[in-house]
Amino acid sequence: MERYLIVIDMQKDFIDGALGSEMAQAIVPKVIAKIGEYKPGNIYATRDTHFGNYKETLEGKKLPVAHCIKESDGWQIDARVSAAMPEAKVFDKYTFGSEDLAEEMYRRSLAGEMEIELVGLCTDICVVSNALLLRAKLPGTVIKVDPACCAGVTKESHKAALKTMEMCQIDVAEAKSGEGKPGVRQA
Repeated sequence: MERYLIVIDMQKDFIDGALGSEMAQAIVPKVIAKIGEYKPGNIYATRDTHFGNYKETLEGKKLPVAHCIKESDGWQIDARVSAAMPEAKVFDKYTFGSEDLAEEMYRRSLAGEMEIELVGLCTDICVVSNALLLRAKLPGTVIKVDPACCAGVTKESHKAALKTMEMCQIDVAEAKSGEGKPGVRQA
């Protein structure tokens, strides 16, 4: 069985840029360690991608903070994360979830049994969106999320997204260490 890791939106703007947070910064070493558990060719990543007209879009009207503008510094995957996954196939996505990534994982599933794990930012927006897209496309595939390698906009919304994913038969791994730290699921 092949195991795949999907690293969601570990970009500068979400870590220490326009929408950065201490919770996001805290998961960077954990995400890097998780990347090391996978074959280099079995790692995929997404990159939130917007353009100069961001504030004119529906998302921009609801969240009027320009971020992840294509080719900007903030759009880049964090250098430490990028260095840990030099062979990763990166999907630029223009909304919360990537249909192209889901289609790629579907094609991979045709070769045999597989398992998918997601990590990244933000639990309550893009991680949950991609997890649900994958669940819809791959109803018989084990899909997991490591809460210790994800951070939400708030602790509360992080927990709510994890619960939503559990309800949709996505395995949410229990945190083995780091209890009480931001971005880590707490009982």
